[in-house]
Amino acid sequence: MGHDVRVLVSTHGNRGVGRYVSALREVDEEQVAVVGGKGAHLGALSRIDGVRVPAGFCVTTHAFRRIMAEAPSADDLLDRLSRLDADDREAIRALSAEIRQSIEGSVLPDDVAAAIVRALRDLGERTACAVRSSATAEDLPTASFAGQQDSYLNVVGRTAVLQHVSRCWASLFTERAVTYRQRNGIDHREVQMAVVVQEMVFPQAAGVLFTADPVTSNRRVASVEASFGLGEALVSGLVNADAYRVRDDEIIGRTIAAKRLAVHALPTGGTRERAIDPERQEQPALTDAQVVRLVRLGRRIEAHFGHPQDIEWCLVDDDFEIVQSRPITTLFPVPEAGNAGNRVYVSVGHQQMMTDPMKPLGISVWQLTAMAPMHEAGGRLFVDATRALASPAGRAGFLEMVGRSDPLVRDALQSVVDRGDFLPSLPDQGPAGPTGGGAPTPIETDPAIVTDLIERSQASIATLRRDIRTVSGPALFDFLLAAFEEHRRALGDPLSMQAIMAGMEATWWLNERLQAWLGERNAADTLTLSAPDNVTSEMGLALLDVADVIRPHPQVVAFLREAGDDNFLDGLVELPGGREARDAIQAYLDRYGMRCVGEIDITRPRWSERPGTLVPVILDNIRNLEPGAGKRRFEQGHRQAQQKQREVLERLRALPDGERKAAETKRMIDRVRTFIGYREYPKYAIVSRYLIYKQALLAEAERLVRADVLREKEDIFYLTFQELHDVVRTSEVDDRLIHRRKEAFRSYRTLTPPRVLTSEGEGITGAYRRDDVPTGALVGLPVSGGIVEGRARVVLDLAEAHLEPGDILVTAYTDPSWSPLFVAIEGLVTEVGGLMTHGAVVAREYGLPALVGVENATRLIRDGQRIRLHATDGYVQILP
Repeated sequence: MGHDVRVLVSTHGNRGVGRYVSALREVDEEQVAVVGGKGAHLGALSRIDGVRVPAGFCVTTHAFRRIMAEAPSADDLLDRLSRLDADDREAIRALSAEIRQSIEGSVLPDDVAAAIVRALRDLGERTACAVRSSATAEDLPTASFAGQQDSYLNVVGRTAVLQHVSRCWASLFTERAVTYRQRNGIDHREVQMAVVVQEMVFPQAAGVLFTADPVTSNRRVASVEASFGLGEALVSGLVNADAYRVRDDEIIGRTIAAKRLAVHALPTGGTRERAIDPERQEQPALTDAQVVRLVRLGRRIEAHFGHPQDIEWCLVDDDFEIVQSRPITTLFPVPEAGNAGNRVYVSVGHQQMMTDPMKPLGISVWQLTAMAPMHEAGGRLFVDATRALASPAGRAGFLEMVGRSDPLVRDALQSVVDRGDFLPSLPDQGPAGPTGGGAPTPIETDPAIVTDLIERSQASIATLRRDIRTVSGPALFDFLLAAFEEHRRALGDPLSMQAIMAGMEATWWLNERLQAWLGERNAADTLTLSAPDNVTSEMGLALLDVADVIRPHPQVVAFLREAGDDNFLDGLVELPGGREARDAIQAYLDRYGMRCVGEIDITRPRWSERPGTLVPVILDNIRNLEPGAGKRRFEQGHRQAQQKQREVLERLRALPDGERKAAETKRMIDRVRTFIGYREYPKYAIVSRYLIYKQALLAEAERLVRADVLREKEDIFYLTFQELHDVVRTSEVDDRLIHRRKEAFRSYRTLTPPRVLTSEGEGITGAYRRDDVPTGALVGLPVSGGIVEGRARVVLDLAEAHLEPGDILVTAYTDPSWSPLFVAIEGLVTEVGGLMTHGAVVAREYGLPALVGVENATRLIRDGQRIRLHATDGYVQILP
């Protein structure tokens, strides 16, 4: 190899970007692929007025690719690494070490070394340097990769710098970095490593600035951590740092720590820990004026990047040097709303029992078919509750309504109200929710009302299914917009709303009055067992009937145990009893195949599209339950409800004024049993229509794929409804937009949506504020009474549910698609839910003890632990 010390300039040469080395001041955010995330951000920082960044250069990814191409066995090792599972830690550790050894053992090509040495001369031959990793998949808005690769401080001399550049390259394959990429679905070959070499700074103090509060996510509150010496002491956890919280140039929180150690640079290179003089240990590392000045600097950096930042800083002679800035990727996004001023948003997902992110097509279709305006953030939807909270009369009614369903949401909203100065003040306009509607007019207790509502809905769905068959191309979207209008009309049908409210209000009346009169808690739980017209509870019982058809045929059962894909139905017909099994499953799919987990997102695969999802549930029913269980369950529930009614009325008649109380209660029992089942039907109608919409849109997508407009039909899920309309109309699509949407969706899956979110970005969870539960118990909202003890079965994916008799299901949420599991369990614990959400209604109808809204239940309860569920009293205990 030659020894040409010239920097080989690429096509970016007119901007100072060399092939192997680029001056830091000449790069910006557009060159992540060449200088990595850290290098790109530092280059951009150095161009912001008033921001000081230590001088330096980047060793580009071209050099890294050259090293990887010449490193012995690197290609083969990468192939083997890519095939490993993220949980195979021993294999990852061994292969990662081999790759690092291969990179560090490679001789640096002469032209690469010469380019680095020339850049070092520009800094000063004996200048101490910081040599820092800068991967192309770090410091990104969707993934920070913080701490995944290595950096080295106070590196002195060309030999040491070249050696540490190689170490930075190798650190792309530390065990933690490899595992992080695999768990985030990032291909190892797609990530390249650049290296930043900067002039070392020797600060009096250093630390971290978050321009949004990392605890509350409030965008207007900045957080500063500071310690003496190099920031390494703070980042590595050697010392407790001083901590400040700053809002609008005012320090609103301050904690001065005892700082016993600092990390300092050695004259010969490297760093060491040094004890701080006792008289200085509790002195602040920064003055108040410096803290405020630092936050102002951070706001300037945040404004440049357009996103809250995690900033590493050094204080040198009363000036701040910025040595890193990356996006804070853990913050939940704030809805973009046109309304000025402070806003309060309530999560739609917590009401719909689906807190996973939705894809753009799913979001836009839900928005177009919903009754209230909804705002998107982090792949989730929120309703603006500001108006309902801003006037005293509206606030009282709204909080009471919310509190009946989900006390955590009510408490979170109340905490915002109690601040006094956050919400605008509006004149009283009467009780109103986010949609602005009042209570529906009462209706008679007449079962024919429910029958008529269901028949009207079925007729509307049949008309939609018939008429959409002949429409395609751009005309389909006009047709669908009209169908969405019909969709909203059906949802807002006053009679339907009256029927839903009648069942809910009768439930509340029974629980409140019977507790007051008889001391009977949650009496409606038993009184609503096996109520008629509940399409969701019927769905769970109907799958038991499917199991009854399959159970007598062992070859069919064995075949289903090995069914590896969703095309298993046709294979059944060759087996004894297989045709009957196939027909039973198909009949079930014809009635319920539009359902799936997360069904409010039209892009989610339906059971009719992936029937294999139901196979584990069918097999569990065959194994755990006897023939005829569906019919027996319903009849047993009906008998229990009748017995409970007789008992309650008898006890009431023995009270003062008992005949009146018994008569009123009997009317309410009749009312709740007439209407509570219908509570589930509108959602069934929604998802029935959704499957029809989806099938029509996927047919358009298939035409686009055949015309080479789209790569795959599922790409339409990452476009909004209007964007898809434009693609169908023009036969042109922005592939980069789809790619960005896929990346964003992947990042949204790592975020946990709050129940309540403010326009300042603060996520508020709420609390139960109870002191009447045992120490260590997990508190929740009781929605179906009873006490049961059993094995906790923590299940996050319906398709992976394998239940045994006596299990208590613990999961994040249960929308209607989970109800087939309810027949096989003894109790239910969820992280999300309310008194009238779908899972709660079905749990009551099955007589299943259920506790919802248990924060972090799937993390705090381990699969297989024994737990005792006190569903009546609202808590669960983990047993020794």
